[in-house]
Amino acid sequence: MRAVKRLGGILVILLSASLCRADSMPAEWLTPIEPFHIVGNLYHVGSQDLASFLIVTPEGNILINSGTESSPPLIKASIEKLKFKYTDIKVLLISHAHNDHDAGSAAIIKDTGARYMVMDGDVPVVESGGKTDFAYPSTLYPKAHVDRVLHDGDLVRLGGVELTAHKTAGHTRGCTTWTFVAESKGAVEHVVIVGGWYVNPGFRLVDKAARKASYPGIAADYRHTFEVLHSLPCDVFLGAHGSYFDLAEKLTRAKLKGEAVWADPAGYQKSLNERQLDFEQELKKQQGAS
Repeated sequence: MRAVKRLGGILVILLSASLCRADSMPAEWLTPIEPFHIVGNLYHVGSQDLASFLIVTPEGNILINSGTESSPPLIKASIEKLKFKYTDIKVLLISHAHNDHDAGSAAIIKDTGARYMVMDGDVPVVESGGKTDFAYPSTLYPKAHVDRVLHDGDLVRLGGVELTAHKTAGHTRGCTTWTFVAESKGAVEHVVIVGGWYVNPGFRLVDKAARKASYPGIAADYRHTFEVLHSLPCDVFLGAHGSYFDLAEKLTRAKLKGEAVWADPAGYQKSLNERQLDFEQELKKQQGAS
């Protein structure tokens, strides 16, 4: 069932697994937008709301998020509009193992030969094509082999770029927030790409006799995630969905103010505080429910 929530002034659409087909996904997930430069060697090559990021290096490129099963042609077209080669993707990463961020992985790996690197908690999900997902086991998509299993704090290096994989679990067991440093006009910019921070409808945070938690320790994982996110230095605020970081509104402002709109440390802190409050309220609600 589709659930609509208004959080922090942003309308967020959350879908259950049974509706995550191309004909029932939000149009924003599937609608192309012009690819654009963000900062340094970082570009957006996703759709209106499914964020995919390309990091360009002299030794090949890194792609974060493969989108839905139908997304690879959109991502390929966006990369080529930027005058880069789709086949230059050497490393494929994801924010988390939900089919709107990883279902296109098998096709991209087949097309490019990219090495797939996934956080430990999400590896069984992507390699089973969604079958072992704690929340959406009926939402299946092409399985993809993981070449490197990542752990919290691991580094991914390519062509002088170094990304840090922060395990920010809860939204999925292996939800990953990516950070790295980009250079812009001689200045250093700390980039944070939030993996996921919502408690989706149906997620169970509390263990009760007749209704177990979605997975053991899920509430503790969310608490740890917010601690980690608060600890990260952030200049450029991005995330798995455009709605996380006000993509549409910032693109409008970018027409007048240029790429400076992507520097948004205050927006990061505001959104982080709102999402943490959402979690705490939902946890309290579930603790009080019979």
